[in-house]
Amino acid sequence: MIDVRRAAERYPGGDPAAGIETRHAFSFGPHYDPDNLRFGPLIACNEERLAPGAGFDEHPHSHTEIVTWVIEGELTHRDSAGHERTVRAGDVQHLSAAAGVRHVERNDGEGPLAFLQMWLAPLEPGGEPSYDIVPGIADATPYAVPAAGAMLHVRRLGAGERTAVPDAASLYVHVVRGAVRLEGAELGAGDAARITGAQGLAAVAVTPAELLVWELSG
Repeated sequence: MIDVRRAAERYPGGDPAAGIETRHAFSFGPHYDPDNLRFGPLIACNEERLAPGAGFDEHPHSHTEIVTWVIEGELTHRDSAGHERTVRAGDVQHLSAAAGVRHVERNDGEGPLAFLQMWLAPLEPGGEPSYDIVPGIADATPYAVPAAGAMLHVRRLGAGERTAVPDAASLYVHVVRGAVRLEGAELGAGDAARITGAQGLAAVAVTPAELLVWELSG
């Protein structure tokens, strides 16, 4: 089963007056939708756009695995565990909030910043916060988030190229840029597909494209 969700269907959020524009794929804040609370362990998939100098001041998280993918620009990250990094396109950043952590996210650059932030519910609550970053992750190197029973696959395709998507009980496919065809449906930038019982599926690039594929345990 494939459930396609279009970029235009995302819930608007953020604070445009402060240079923050957000689009939520799942029920979030004032946009409560009991039929769209989560997909397996995935509880948020937020597209964020920050103008130069804009950002999120220090705020708390707990019991959440937070994975960030920069689309354009550079993201400044600081957290209460003492980590401070600049996250660039192609890097995978993972902040495990565990029992509690506070962090800051800003666009300290001169150009626009766009990033995708995905939140996953851990299998077990609590623990100590942790931080990890993989600079320039390769397509052939999936990134495991064992605390949530999930695996992130990155796919970059030239026009006409195809890639198999993993056989899994649940998959979440997000098109970062370009366009792909998946089981007869064409997905553009910002579109996503929620797939259950995936067997033998492939994505074909209509244009040069970049995909994030979450392999989920439930």
